[in-house]
Amino acid sequence: QVSLVESGGGLVQSGGSLGLSCVVSGITFSLYRVGWYRQPPGKQREMVALLTGTSNPTYADSVKGRFTISRDNAKKTVYLQMNNLKPEDTAVYYCNAIPAWSGAVPHNYWGQGAQVAVSS
Repeated sequence: QVSLVESGGGLVQSGGSLGLSCVVSGITFSLYRVGWYRQPPGKQREMVALLTGTSNPTYADSVKGRFTISRDNAKKTVYLQMNNLKPEDTAVYYCNAIPAWSGAVPHNYWGQGAQVAVSS
């Protein structure tokens, strides 16, 4: 059974920092692209950061230079370090994993979500 469990959300003031973690089980973690998405209040879910392998991440323009995605394949964990947070970063953040090998069925796995709230 596949499981993605996020932790680390919370409330922070504008300009502050938070870190999110997502522990993954039930898949061969190193073969998956991992990522973070978020859903602001009243809006659609959007991509925040993606990472296939351990290098060359992709970031949404709105978070470039402030957020950093990383992974530890031995711990089957993906991280999101968020610095210089802004009120518009307020959202529920979701961890995602999708197979990254050629020919794989593109099945998305999702975590339950972690709330991040940034006060002005």
